[in-house]
Amino acid sequence: MKNAPAVAITRRKLAAVLVSSTALAQAPASSDPLQAAKERIKANGDALAKEQVPMATEPAFQFKA
Repeated sequence: MKNAPAVAITRRKLAAVLVSSTALAQAPASSDPLQAAKERIKANGDALAKEQVPMATEPAFQFKA
């Protein structure tokens, strides 16, 4: 391929993929549903923090004045 198009992925798509794959890979560690949810949120946030997102990626929201 001479001029392969650049892969365009939005932050929302990236987050959806990471959250769904991380949530499926983890089993709840405790019997308390609230604690299990907190652990999943922490793990998902850690997984998102590891990903590099270019500045050209569109924001998840728009500021309107």
